[in-house]
Amino acid sequence: MSSTTVVASADESHAAAPVNPRSRVILASLVGTTIEFYDFYVYATAAVLVFPHLFFPAGNETTALLASFAVFGAAMVARPLGAVFFGHLGDKKGRKITLVGALLTMGIATFLIGALPTFQTAGWFAPFLLVVLRLAQGFALGGEWSGAALVATENAPPGKRAVYGTFPQLGAPIGFIIANGLFLIIAALMPSSDPSRPSDAFLSWGWRIPFLFSAVMVIVGLWVRFSLVESKAFENTVKRGRVQKLPLAAAFRTHWRELILGTFYMLATYVLFYLMTTFSLSYGRAATTAALPGLGYDYRTFVLMMICGVVFFGIFTMVSGPWADRWGRRRTLIWITSAIALFGLSWVPMLSSGTAGVMAWLIIGFTLMGLTFGPMGALLPELFPANVRYTGSGISYNVSSILGAAVAPFIAVALWSYGGGSPFWVGVYLTAMALITLLALLLGKETRDIDIHH
Repeated sequence: MSSTTVVASADESHAAAPVNPRSRVILASLVGTTIEFYDFYVYATAAVLVFPHLFFPAGNETTALLASFAVFGAAMVARPLGAVFFGHLGDKKGRKITLVGALLTMGIATFLIGALPTFQTAGWFAPFLLVVLRLAQGFALGGEWSGAALVATENAPPGKRAVYGTFPQLGAPIGFIIANGLFLIIAALMPSSDPSRPSDAFLSWGWRIPFLFSAVMVIVGLWVRFSLVESKAFENTVKRGRVQKLPLAAAFRTHWRELILGTFYMLATYVLFYLMTTFSLSYGRAATTAALPGLGYDYRTFVLMMICGVVFFGIFTMVSGPWADRWGRRRTLIWITSAIALFGLSWVPMLSSGTAGVMAWLIIGFTLMGLTFGPMGALLPELFPANVRYTGSGISYNVSSILGAAVAPFIAVALWSYGGGSPFWVGVYLTAMALITLLALLLGKETRDIDIHH
């Protein structure tokens, strides 16, 4: 049965009595993704501040930064593999056990990064181990998001799927604030005399604390997720004998169009996401007289500015849910994606207008990020029936990470260099990706009123 042909009344009859209490659903979907995104942001911040100094040969700073971003992007390549592996488990064995496995994998990998030797002590073995653990992070995140989104949406009350779908999305801004806030506190306790470089103490051992601290957060997340019971949608699939032997093959055979559309629905979101986080941190801190000139802010000042912007990310992630439930996912995202395309063309005027302009750029960018990211928690799962939903939504979400996030920081630095330090071409790149997403949305259909329990 096609997931796009069933009316909302069936959805409401199934969702009237969710298996899990609503408070548990919200907490389980929010806590898990917060931990996962915390781990991811800890790496993203270290990729800019620490790894170019510690895990690659000294010499050309731009080359070291690009190498660090390349390792950062390697995780995106592993994410579709994680989506396939965990999606297979999630569609065959259930959502709960799969989410526990994804969280454990991410937590162990992040903790071990905090214990790695550096290039100075282990040579090329150090970046090799960093790549391996980074791939493990990406593999785990490939299975985390779709499971958390399914826990939220498959247990949502009638008419509030998009609202509930924003809770796993909130893990992104909350994880960002915790990760960068912790780095900020550590950097403040270990001040550097050179604003363009972290202190010796920070580079020696301070950077390891956020990675090691993830173990505490993982324990909390596991406690919450072990308290879950299986979703009604998966139970219905088992009772009706509709569990697929090979969910991946079934998804490609019967829902290939949805896989493609879902991938491009996420493209602009991913590009904006990583331009506003990883690239902006590099651009904001780059000295105005460097080979790649930037804004010249010190680390603490710019991260505080970013955290202010991320507050808007969180607020408008929550705002987007009621909008998407009221006006539909497709209509809401068409307007937001159009705004992202215009935002890409406004970079130079804002970034050349002093601190007020830079702050406006961060607030607008992160506001648009929240508005486009929030509805995805409901939209992508709604594209697929329950027996291939974990696999289908996970593949779309994570293949898009290769097309968008994996290459976004690398392309941004290349365009930044090509433009002689101007962000103009980086903004044009965002606009181009937004137009591709806009085309996909225009070709797609509304999913608000389907029954997701089949």
